[in-house]
Amino acid sequence: MKAISDKQERDISLKCLPNIGSALADLLIEAGITSAGQLYETGATEAFIRIRAIDPEACYCKLCALEGAIEGIRWHNLSPSKKAELKHLFSMISK
Repeated sequence: MKAISDKQERDISLKCLPNIGSALADLLIEAGITSAGQLYETGATEAFIRIRAIDPEACYCKLCALEGAIEGIRWHNLSPSKKAELKHLFSMISK
């Protein structure tokens, strides 16, 4: 459950989200995701796939950072089951 309204969500800058610094924000913008609302709508998996098309070296930690940003937490605090799910997804994408 998000504590912000849909309109607020659309207006939030990517860099205001946890885990999203300038470099990752720039990659997201290059991938066509320019706001927090667009990231929420796109989801971590699709956003990461778009980033991998731009940066083939994008790592597992970037995928976790995106998921954490969507959940509103530092990626280190993702649940072990979510990390395992993302690790599996990353291995599938990386093949």
